[in-house]
Amino acid sequence: MIKSMTGYGKASGLASKRKYTVEIKTLNSKQFDLLARIPQIFKEKELEIRSMLQKKLERGKIETTISVDETAAEASFEINRNLVKKYYREILEFKHEIEDLNTKELLPTILKLPEVIQAIPEKLEEKEWEALLPIIKEAIDNCDNSRIKEGNLLEEDFKKRINIIKSFLSAVETFENQRITRIRAKLNQDLEKYVDNKKLDENRFEQELVYYLEKIDITEEKVRLSTHCEYFLQTLSEKDKSNGKKLNFISQEIGREINTIGSKANDSDIQKLVVQMKDELEKIKEQLFNIL
Repeated sequence: MIKSMTGYGKASGLASKRKYTVEIKTLNSKQFDLLARIPQIFKEKELEIRSMLQKKLERGKIETTISVDETAAEASFEINRNLVKKYYREILEFKHEIEDLNTKELLPTILKLPEVIQAIPEKLEEKEWEALLPIIKEAIDNCDNSRIKEGNLLEEDFKKRINIIKSFLSAVETFENQRITRIRAKLNQDLEKYVDNKKLDENRFEQELVYYLEKIDITEEKVRLSTHCEYFLQTLSEKDKSNGKKLNFISQEIGREINTIGSKANDSDIQKLVVQMKDELEKIKEQLFNIL
């Protein structure tokens, strides 16, 4: 089972007569990178929230927002009476200078001035935190399930592309025997063209020819490439965890074998197959950056 690092989860519920909404958005990242937007009252619980997220989501760029609908509860505030009185006295001093000063409108105006009405700092009660915890956990689970669904789609795409690489590898067999025959014939032609047959040591020529053909033999590379492809598919099917980093390492080994086959091939038909294998592998690598 593999998981994508792209996911989204949301959950809402009541806690102490307030309606809370928790949203979690995740993107790919090499580390656990958290951006938490939470009410001030829950700042003391930020480390605990972080621990919950990291335990379940492991890594990625994670944006977590906890919002509260205050309309579901009475807002706590107080009027700064001393400040109201001060404003009132200061304004009345201008009464003799302002002919049309309407003292009846003073109080509503003063109440709109800065710092006259102040929110009362709240203390987090344990029962409210305990009521919020299930909402946070539900949002995390929803985000994790979203990652699993995205991972399932990517897994199918990986399987398809690995099987395409395997099919191109099988097609190499079609051209390999022809390649050896063509290389042998080309060397004989060049030999006849540039070397006097009377001075030719046939045994030495055969030895050198065998040595050269061994140098360009791609049998081992084909076997290793096939093995790496099977190992990639096997790792995909492991159910206990997502193996993004491991799959990335395997893809690098697949790339090395494809490159070696290309450098040894000395055949245009095989080179075309190598280019197609590289194209499929690059598409796999691009998506692997998004795997947990």
